[in-house]
Amino acid sequence: MTALEDLAGLITRFDAGGEQRSEHWAQLAVGEETNRPAAVLMLFGVLDDIPAESGRPIAPADLDVLLLERAHTLDDHPGQVAFPGGSVDPEDDSVVAAALREAVEETGLDAGGVQVLGVIPELGLAHSNFRVTPVLAWWASPSPVHVVDHGESAQVFRVPVRDLLDPDNRVTATITRFGRTFRSPGFTVNGVVVWGFTGMVLSGLFDELGWTVPWDEERLVEIDI
Repeated sequence: MTALEDLAGLITRFDAGGEQRSEHWAQLAVGEETNRPAAVLMLFGVLDDIPAESGRPIAPADLDVLLLERAHTLDDHPGQVAFPGGSVDPEDDSVVAAALREAVEETGLDAGGVQVLGVIPELGLAHSNFRVTPVLAWWASPSPVHVVDHGESAQVFRVPVRDLLDPDNRVTATITRFGRTFRSPGFTVNGVVVWGFTGMVLSGLFDELGWTVPWDEERLVEIDI
C-alpha cells in the first residue's frame, strides 16, 4: 500500500465514524472554551515507495511534509515550527479554503497542485481558544515554496517523513511556564525542534497510520522561549 493510499484510508475511516486511536490527539480534545475556528494544511508529497522493513509499516524514503518556522519576533509562539494555516476568516467558504489560503499566503505554493484528501476531526488548543481542523492533502504537482513574509516566518521547508520517524530524531519536549511543566512529542530536524501542537499532531498521525517506530520517550529536550 502506498503512502497516498494510507492517508486516504485514514480519511475514509474518519468519514465512516471511526474513532481516533492516538493518545496525543485525545489530549487535544475540543472543549467548550475552544471556539475560535482555525485550519492547518498537512501537505504530503512523495516520489518513490519502498516496501516495509521487517514486516513493519514504514513511510516511503522520500515522502515529505511541508512545515514552516514562525518568525522569532512574533508575540505569539515565536520560533515554533508549524503547519501552514491560521484562523478561518469570514470570507473563507470552508476550513479547506482557509487552510489553502493560509498556505499560499505563507509559503507561496500553487494551490492548483494540491489534492485535498479530506479533513481530520477538530483538535483543540484550549490555551489559545482555537479548535483546529487539520486538512490532509497530497502534493500531486509540487511547486516552489519560500518565505513570503519574513515578519511572519523564518523558514519554509519540506522535511522527509523518514527523518521524523527516525528514533534518533525523536524526543520529548518539555517547557515550564507559570510553575507547570508541559510535555509533548518532539522531533529534531532541519536545525529546529518540532514540538507542541505540531509535534502532537504529527506523532498522532504516525500512530494512526501505524508508521511509528519505537523511540526513547525519556530523551528530554527543554524548550526555552
